[in-house]
Amino acid sequence: MDCLFCSIVAGDIPSRKVYEDDKAYAFLDISPWHKGHTLVIPKRHVDDLTGDPTVLTEIAPAISHVSRLLVDRLDADGLNMVSSAGPVAGQEVFHLHVHLVPRYGEHAGLGELFRKQVEDDPDQVLARIVG
Repeated sequence: MDCLFCSIVAGDIPSRKVYEDDKAYAFLDISPWHKGHTLVIPKRHVDDLTGDPTVLTEIAPAISHVSRLLVDRLDADGLNMVSSAGPVAGQEVFHLHVHLVPRYGEHAGLGELFRKQVEDDPDQVLARIVG
């Protein structure tokens, strides 16, 4: 399979799964910006959010569920949702993905969003999220 995220959905590449339903798959980002940084992707391949007008509605329930899970389980003070479409926008993996980034008061504001913070052990973070 040529698509990294399709390979993750197929189980060919391991991931730290946060959530899965029949349309979406969510997993911890391997290079998180903040503790709990999670990607939500459609199970079917769509290049980006402009590729299919129905894809965001398909994964919206997963985005909503995972957002609440991250804020509640990680005691986050807020959350950013980011999705890039195309190389000029910074997209690096060409399978639609929505970044859900829990935010904490000590690193508030958009200016701090992309500044990588101190990393916690990803397995411990996953255990807190999925209980």
